Amino acid sequence: MSSDAAQAQSARSCLTIVLAAGEGSRMKSGLPKVLHKVAGRSMLSHVLAAAGGDSVAAVVGPDREDVAARARMDTPGADVFVQSQRLGTAHAVLAAREAIARGYDDLLVVFADTPLVRSQSLLALRAALADGASVAAMGFEARDPNGYGRLLLRGDSLEAIREQKDANADELSVKACNAGIMALDGRRALELLDSIGSDNAQNEFYLTDAVKAARERGLRCVAVMAPEEDAMGVNDRVQLAAAEAVMQRRLRESAMRAGATMIAPETVFMSFDTQIGRDVLIEPHVVFGPGVILEDGCVVHAFSHLESAKVGAGANVGPFARLRPGANLGQGAKVGNFVEIKASDLGPGAKVSHLSYIGDASIGADANIGAGTITCNYDGFGKFRTNIGAGAFVGSNTSLVAPVSVGAGAYVGSGSVITQDVPPDSLAVARGRQADKPGWAAAFRAQQKPKNKP
Repeated sequence: MSSDAAQAQSARSCLTIVLAAGEGSRMKSGLPKVLHKVAGRSMLSHVLAAAGGDSVAAVVGPDREDVAARARMDTPGADVFVQSQRLGTAHAVLAAREAIARGYDDLLVVFADTPLVRSQSLLALRAALADGASVAAMGFEARDPNGYGRLLLRGDSLEAIREQKDANADELSVKACNAGIMALDGRRALELLDSIGSDNAQNEFYLTDAVKAARERGLRCVAVMAPEEDAMGVNDRVQLAAAEAVMQRRLRESAMRAGATMIAPETVFMSFDTQIGRDVLIEPHVVFGPGVILEDGCVVHAFSHLESAKVGAGANVGPFARLRPGANLGQGAKVGNFVEIKASDLGPGAKVSHLSYIGDASIGADANIGAGTITCNYDGFGKFRTNIGAGAFVGSNTSLVAPVSVGAGAYVGSGSVITQDVPPDSLAVARGRQADKPGWAAAFRAQQKPKNKP
C-alpha cells in the first residue's frame, strides 16, 4: 500500500459486518461452528481481531445469544442483528441495515468461519476503496478452483463474480477465485445491496452480485488478491484441523523469526497470544495454552504444558512440567520434572526440582523445595496460601498444610507435616520419632509361616 493510500484510508470510517449466522451442522457439535477454536481462540474472535474498524455489526442466526455474547465480549459496543431466514449472503448483510444506514466511508463484509484471514489482506481491500473503487472483492489463485466462485477480470477491472453453479465452461476454467470477503463504498452500499435480486440457481441473494449492481451504475470494481490460506473456510472438523495446522505454522515461524529456538517446531503447539522472548529454547512436544509469557533466555524442556503462566528471564521449566494458571516464575527460577505449579509465585532463583505440587503459594528468592513436597491448599471448601521465605530449605516429602508460613532462611526436615508457622532461620521437624525393635521382623515371619502353609 502506498503512503498516500494509507493516509487516505486512515481518515476513512469503517463498519465491519461479520456474518456468523451459519449453524455449521457438519461440525457434528452442540457448539456453534464459529465458536470452535483455532490456536485457543474462537474463529469468530480471530476474524474480529483481524478486521478492526470503527464499528462492528455481527449478524447471527436465531437463538444464538452465545455467538452474540462472544462478539460483544471481543468488541464492546458491537451491534448484533439476527438473520431469521437464510436467503443468501446479501440478505445476511442487509440484516444489519440499521448500522449501514448510519453512514460510513467503508463497509467491510467478513465471514466468521474464515479464521486465517489477516489484517493486511483486509486493509488492502479498504485501500482499494480509498483509491476510488466502489467494490473491492478479495480473491486468490486456487490450486483447485472446484467449488469456488470465479473472478472474471479484464485487466485490473473486476467484470463479475460468477458462482460455480451459474458459470459456463469458459468461466469454470478461470483460476482466480472469490474469497467471499468484500469491501463496499459505504455511501453507495445500501443502494447496491437493495438492487441485488435472486435470479440464480439457488434463488438466493448473493453478495457477489454487488459487482454487477455497481458496474450497471458505471462504478469501478476491483479484485484484491490474497494468499489462498487467508480465504480458507471451515465447515467441518477436518477443515478445522487444517486451519489449526496453518495457524500453528504461522505462530511458530513468527516466534522463531523473533529470536526463539524450537528444536522440533512441528511438535510445539502455541496459542494465539503466546509471547516468546529472544534466545528462548523450546524443546520438542511442548504445549502452550492461552496467556503464556516467556521472557528472554528461558528454557522449556520437552513434554511440558503451560497455560496462563509467566516464565521469567533465564528460568528453566521441565521436562514433564505443568504450569497452570497463575504460575509466575521469577528470573532464573527452576521447575523440574513432574512438578505442577498453580497460582503461585516463585522468586528469582527459587527451585522446585522434581515430583512436587505447589499451589496457591509464594516461594521466596533462592528457596529450595525438595522432591515430593506438596502444599495442602484445599480443605474441600476453600483454598489457602502457603508462604515460604527467601532462602528457605524444605526437605523432601514434606506436606505444608495451608494456611502456613515458613520464614526466610528456615529449614524443614524431610518427611515433615507442617501445620504451624516456622520462624525464620529455625529448623522445623514434624514427624514421628523412629523406634527400632531388634529381631521383630524375623519373629513375625516365623509366626506367619505356619498360617500360610500350602
